[in-house]
Amino acid sequence: MPELYHVGNIVNTHGIRGEVRVIATTDFPEERFAKDAKLVIDTTPQTNVTVESSRKHKGFTLVKFVGMDNINDVEPFKGHSLNVTEAEQQALDDGEYYYRDIIGLTVIDQHDQKLGVVSEILSPGANDVWVIPRPGKSDVLLPFIKSVVLSIDVASKIAHVDVPEGLIDDED
Repeated sequence: MPELYHVGNIVNTHGIRGEVRVIATTDFPEERFAKDAKLVIDTTPQTNVTVESSRKHKGFTLVKFVGMDNINDVEPFKGHSLNVTEAEQQALDDGEYYYRDIIGLTVIDQHDQKLGVVSEILSPGANDVWVIPRPGKSDVLLPFIKSVVLSIDVASKIAHVDVPEGLIDDED
């Protein structure tokens, strides 16, 4: 069985013509939910679907699957996740990473001190922000920019960073 990668959650149906309301959890929602994209729904057994159409609506992505033309066809998918196989993943350019490559990295600062492990990635706008929890202290919110993130070794699960002065409040 091929490995699956999570790209979204079906949170509800939308209307009576077979659309589902999806919260995208992917770096590439335009590609993942594009016409003819192949997805796998985590039902038992798994359901393979093809995207017929998608559109943005009130913060959600509305997705219609080929051959599912009414609400009764998609109602059983509420609460299930949408996934892609590795074959459906696109190759990334050098210096680009999937979120799954970054989450779990051990972050080492310019003084060879361990800051912690990346627990999640926020996407507030211009650049992503890595969230690094610290026991008994506030989380480090590290911007993913070239001047801060010096190197990433996905195989070793280590990132070396140069923390800008004043970014971390050690008084916590």
